[in-house]
Amino acid sequence: MSEKKAIIETDKLCKTFSVGGVQHHIIKNMDLKIYEGDFTVIMGSSGAGKSTLLYSLSGMDKASLGKIMFCDKDITKFNSDQLAIFRRKHCGFVFQQIHLIGTMSILDNVLAAGLLTKQNKVKLAKNAKELLKKVKIEEKLWNKFPNQLSGGEAQRVGIVRALINSPDMIFADEPTGALNSASSNAVLDVLSEVNRNGQSIVMVTHDMKSARRGNRIIYLKDGAICGICDLGQYVSGDRERHDKLRAFLTEMGW
Repeated sequence: MSEKKAIIETDKLCKTFSVGGVQHHIIKNMDLKIYEGDFTVIMGSSGAGKSTLLYSLSGMDKASLGKIMFCDKDITKFNSDQLAIFRRKHCGFVFQQIHLIGTMSILDNVLAAGLLTKQNKVKLAKNAKELLKKVKIEEKLWNKFPNQLSGGEAQRVGIVRALINSPDMIFADEPTGALNSASSNAVLDVLSEVNRNGQSIVMVTHDMKSARRGNRIIYLKDGAICGICDLGQYVSGDRERHDKLRAFLTEMGW
């Protein structure tokens, strides 16, 4: 079996904030590899540095020190314009707050993200409609506005928007945090499906049910990696997987 390729690799990554003249070290000398095709989950207690790490890996936030190699490019050397162009081509984002544009239809929200990369409009529209169907957003909803959808429907549209530019990586920050149980399961099912189809994902969550969808769990404590758990490919109803993750999280002090 061939060795997995690291799509993201950090070398002594640090992120520091200054508040009132006091330095707060959020990420501390972190060496980490994120592998192509993995569904990587980042967990940890509040303030452990989960979201800060995700934003740093994606280039949404600049590292204070260290190196981040993403698709064989050192993104820590990029300026803000270069980072913006890089993110459009290589990254898709799914947030707890979905940030769909309220004055645009569902379909137009997706198309707008694709047009940023100057895709052919006909091919883009065809791809957008196919993706919406795959996540079970019915055609009758495509011309609706975001406030006319349920939370779960809107988040599935958010996933389509993240996929429309065929990104190398999807970054998801608590994507089910504002959803009820049924909507959460529907969103997680979509993420699991796109991962099975080869999409690489990094997701931050505090929820064990969501974390079970990942094949690799990275647990942070005080800005450093405390432990890593390999679960293998997600299979619904796998009790052994549930027990393994619970034992790992208990060991981590979760």
